[in-house]
Amino acid sequence: MAPLIQPATTKPATPAHPRKFYQHLYVQVLVAIALGIAIGHFWPETGAALKPLGDAFIKLVKMIIAPVIFLTVSTGIAGMTDMQKVGRVAGKAMLYFLCFSTLALIVGLIIGNLIQPGAGLHIDPHTIDAKAIQVYAEKAHDASVVGFLQNIIPDTVVSAFASGDILQVLFFSVLFGTALAMVGERGRPVTDFLQNLSVPVFKLVAILMKAAPLGAFGAMAFTIGKYGIGSVANLAMLIATFYITAAVFIFIVLGAVCRYNGFSIFALIRYIKEEILLVVGTSSSEAALPSLMEKMEAAGCKRSVVGLVVPTGYSFNLDGTNIYMTLAALFIAQAMDIHLSLQEQVLLLLVAMLSSKGAAGITGAGFITLAATLSVVPTVPVAGLALILGIDRFMSECRAVTNFIGNAVATIVVARWEGELDADRLKAALAGKLPEDVSDMASEDERTPHPAPVAAS
Repeated sequence: MAPLIQPATTKPATPAHPRKFYQHLYVQVLVAIALGIAIGHFWPETGAALKPLGDAFIKLVKMIIAPVIFLTVSTGIAGMTDMQKVGRVAGKAMLYFLCFSTLALIVGLIIGNLIQPGAGLHIDPHTIDAKAIQVYAEKAHDASVVGFLQNIIPDTVVSAFASGDILQVLFFSVLFGTALAMVGERGRPVTDFLQNLSVPVFKLVAILMKAAPLGAFGAMAFTIGKYGIGSVANLAMLIATFYITAAVFIFIVLGAVCRYNGFSIFALIRYIKEEILLVVGTSSSEAALPSLMEKMEAAGCKRSVVGLVVPTGYSFNLDGTNIYMTLAALFIAQAMDIHLSLQEQVLLLLVAMLSSKGAAGITGAGFITLAATLSVVPTVPVAGLALILGIDRFMSECRAVTNFIGNAVATIVVARWEGELDADRLKAALAGKLPEDVSDMASEDERTPHPAPVAAS
């Protein structure tokens, strides 16, 4: 009887030629970022006018996010024989998110008290113009945990995909994948179709990623041209403190987690360096979501785990945003000479834990959750947000990168907890021994074997 899957050796062998340095995506993105900074600095009007390039690239990526999540999650769950695993994976992921999101808040609180970036500014609260942050305060007032949970359920199946809401698409994908698994052989034709459809969809992701340097160039040119490097100087202490805190969290906290689970944070960062540079260039972690899911699966994480952990983490595992919230709140209080007692800081921490979940997935979530937190802690005026509005853009890159790396770590850790991690493949990926074009490798060698095997006739 002929084998169900033909061995890879039946394909004609082609010699592998190493790419030239300028052909690597991360090199192209680095050059684009440098050019964007130069254009924005020396020709600010031209730089500000390049904003549509960055916006267009992010729209291109968002266009494909919903199909990627749906295909990955539904086919991953459909191939699972033990449906209790779905709930178990989701439960472990949420436990991980809760623990490390809280830890990120605590780290931000500790370092904010040690460095005190706002001390010595002596800003009079009455001199602040609160009009600039009015829109964020209104959105924070509307945000609630109950409203957020209800919003997970889409009005219709089509509306979830039309709006591109990650959690709504994930919700429907889990239900649909579960239904496919429950109907068994009768659902096999649908599963096979979705598995075959995933190949061109992920190839499309690879095509879209070729425009990443252009998007990074436009986004960075706009940021520098619009706000100017000089605008950083006045509040440089807060920016430096935030970057230091994020580095401590990534390399010490997440580094310890990685070491305990048998891999290196440095090797992981090296493996996803192209995506990290893309996040830096666009200030959006969503820009690299499809590529992250693809790389995590290529690195040995089971598709069902990747499909559940990564999209959910984009709304619930916001380590960088949580660090930013506590640091920014302390900065505003210190700048206005407002002393926060230990009890008030604990209250700030608890409120931030809840508000960060209530505004998850909302555009401008970092500012909105901070506004929601300060509105509940009356000691620090919400109007103080105007102090950091001008430099928020310069912290958004670090915030997005921290969120992104945190979700990559979470995916591997949860996969290992669940016994759904190919340790040898992870080791090869982190050592750089996988093919350079992950999309080609995944579509040919990974995506066909992963689904449940076709029944022999």
